[in-house]
Amino acid sequence: MSEPSPFSSPSDPASAEGDSWFGVEDIAGLSRLLQAASPEERIEWAFGHFGEKLGMTSSFGAQSAVLLHLATRVWPEIPVILVDTGYLFPETYRFIDELTERLGLNLKVYRHELSPAWQEARWGKLWEQGLEGLERYNDLNKVVPMDRALGELDLSAVMAGVRRQQSRTRENFSVLGMQKGRARIHPIVDWTDLEVGLYLTKHGLAYHPLWDEGYVSIGDWHTSRKLTDGMTAEESRFFGLKRECGLNENLDFVI
Repeated sequence: MSEPSPFSSPSDPASAEGDSWFGVEDIAGLSRLLQAASPEERIEWAFGHFGEKLGMTSSFGAQSAVLLHLATRVWPEIPVILVDTGYLFPETYRFIDELTERLGLNLKVYRHELSPAWQEARWGKLWEQGLEGLERYNDLNKVVPMDRALGELDLSAVMAGVRRQQSRTRENFSVLGMQKGRARIHPIVDWTDLEVGLYLTKHGLAYHPLWDEGYVSIGDWHTSRKLTDGMTAEESRFFGLKRECGLNENLDFVI
């Protein structure tokens, strides 16, 4: 009899214990196994070990349809967390609606307790106040709502669609990591732009509509710019002052 695959899901994934989330003593060994696995196997492993304690985040950016499609094929009801700053492009909101309907997403939308207008009345346009203002804006409108989402949904592990090829800040990202006491799984971290494009084409999935207009990194309308000659992808966000918004920072990787 062959041994069960380390990536197989248990017969009752809802009963998975989040506290013993690796299920093996050799964490580094498991990490190496996941590095060698396919995205589908990585997702199956995550669902098999965490069950209903697993969720995923999505910015509904340029290539977000890939992980949304992969994840919902394994678990259609997986909670998909969207942090809405109130400043997303109109095209992004329509893209969210389209993907939610097509994939039947279990979308969970979180926002800061103060509306964008109320924040501006108190503090002005924080994104125009240099690096310090940007970081405060990102903390208020992205990190704080995400922390609340993870707590209220009682998640032990979260998947995200970040990839090493996206920026220098992500070059050393691994498949498996930790963030604030929760497991972080990056199922497509090692995929290239070509692999992403081929997957989208194969399954009839769309890029974000602003991709064709020259946007390679799509967040809020006030801090996202088209990629032009002489500009790096990192410089197309946050006026080149920084690349990450806080959601993909403070990660501890297992390699």
